Amino acid sequence: MLDKLKKAALIGMGLLLLVGCSGAADDASASSEALAEETLVVGLDDTFAPMGFRDDNNEIIGFDVDLAKEVGERIGAEMVFQPIDWAMKETELDSGNIDMIWNGYAITPERAEKVLLSKPYIVDAQSIIVLKDSDIQTKADLEGKLVSTQQSSSSVDKIMEDASGIFEKLGGDLVLYPSNNNSFSDLESGRVDAIVVGEVYGRYYMKQTGKDIYRVLEDNFGEDEMAVAFKKGNTDLQERVDAALAEMKEDGTFDEIYDKWFYSE
Repeated sequence: MLDKLKKAALIGMGLLLLVGCSGAADDASASSEALAEETLVVGLDDTFAPMGFRDDNNEIIGFDVDLAKEVGERIGAEMVFQPIDWAMKETELDSGNIDMIWNGYAITPERAEKVLLSKPYIVDAQSIIVLKDSDIQTKADLEGKLVSTQQSSSSVDKIMEDASGIFEKLGGDLVLYPSNNNSFSDLESGRVDAIVVGEVYGRYYMKQTGKDIYRVLEDNFGEDEMAVAFKKGNTDLQERVDAALAEMKEDGTFDEIYDKWFYSE
């Protein structure tokens, strides 16, 4: 009888140990799953509509924001959007404060030397915008005028390097602001004669204001291919983002997001 009681006790202890081990294994598995989803910080200019900007509720939204969120879901990462000083974007990336720049980031030779780039995912023209009643009709008419654009943007490089030599004809000077919104404000008030800005942003801004006072010239400063920027050497993240974007273009998700922001009326 005593032996039977001992056996029963031992069996009971064994079952408790098994339950305990199973619970520990479940906890470890849950912990592992929680750690599996990484957090990635996306640096952006939160005034750059429609790529990334704040809505009336102060939430960061936009075309690039939607793309990044969808990519995050596909690669198992939570995307956190961090507004940064656009003039310091590469420094923020290199220092590790952000994991990527995703905000209408145009590819230039200088930038390609500083960062690792994704494959281009959209093309945008550097448009010239004036007031409707302006006498400026072509790029050549900018000579002697005041022209504004965003500091540290690809627009600056495009103007300086333009084959027409227009930068020298502007006196080698541009009116530069941290945000394209400032450039539009100066144009409307007459403090500058023209602005140079990505056409995607420019047309979105003009549509949102509802003011029929602007005109986009047929001339422009060329086209930009846009890409996501990563810290040099971070090829793992680059490849994962490239693969997710390619998959989104293949299954139609990219077009759905594009139509949401750039649909034709």
